[in-house]
Amino acid sequence: MIEAIKQFFDERLRPDEQEQEEDRVCRLQLASAALLLELMKTDRHIDEREEEVFCEVLTRTFDLDGAALAEISELAEEEARQATSLYEFTSLVNDGYDYSEKVQLVENMWQIAWADGRVDKYEEQMIRKTADLIYVSHSDFIRSKLNVRDRFQQTDTD
Repeated sequence: MIEAIKQFFDERLRPDEQEQEEDRVCRLQLASAALLLELMKTDRHIDEREEEVFCEVLTRTFDLDGAALAEISELAEEEARQATSLYEFTSLVNDGYDYSEKVQLVENMWQIAWADGRVDKYEEQMIRKTADLIYVSHSDFIRSKLNVRDRFQQTDTD
């Protein structure tokens, strides 16, 4: 009898727990995508190269297929339009990401900033502010910047 009850709860409750985890992951992906979109808009010009890197970063980071990428991009655009501050996104990141994932987010932001071959002062300011809000150390902020810069400069010379 106890085994049957346990099995019943396992079968009925696990999907809810899994759905909750999927919802949490989706919210985090959406928050990250919205931050990346906001970064693309900071210099008031979204370059094709930035859009390409945006798609590459999301696809690689979250293992998305084309349909999922289109959906998360559209949802992130809507969320970014409705948001009143970065805090709405960074609070989700703080609650759901471990430190290495936060550093990866900062590095992803640098990849978008460098996509057009230069980093605008407003892009750097937003990345710095985001890194501060998600408690990424200054040394990791700088290390991420230099790593991405070196990769983009190396690509330009090849």
